[in-house]
Amino acid sequence: MNWVIILIAIAAIFAATKLIHFRHFKHKIVAIFLILLLLFFYLSFSGVVNNSNINIKSPTGFATAVKAYGSWLSDVAGNVKTITGNVIRMDWAPKSSG
Repeated sequence: MNWVIILIAIAAIFAATKLIHFRHFKHKIVAIFLILLLLFFYLSFSGVVNNSNINIKSPTGFATAVKAYGSWLSDVAGNVKTITGNVIRMDWAPKSSG
């Protein structure tokens, strides 16, 4: 009976340490996701501004860049919507061999 209690205690300690590490892991995942999201916005904004030859040093140029970036994001969302719709409409059922 003492061995059962010791095993339960060891299992509880092991589970508690895993949960603590999991919480930290979850925070790391969120931090990495936010960093990647910010990197995406920075690189895509820079790409749109460079491809459109917009001078963002003036207020009107910055407003033009924001409008161009918004239009680009809208186009990206439309493309994702189209791709998702095409994937949903595909026949994913396995083909019978007989």
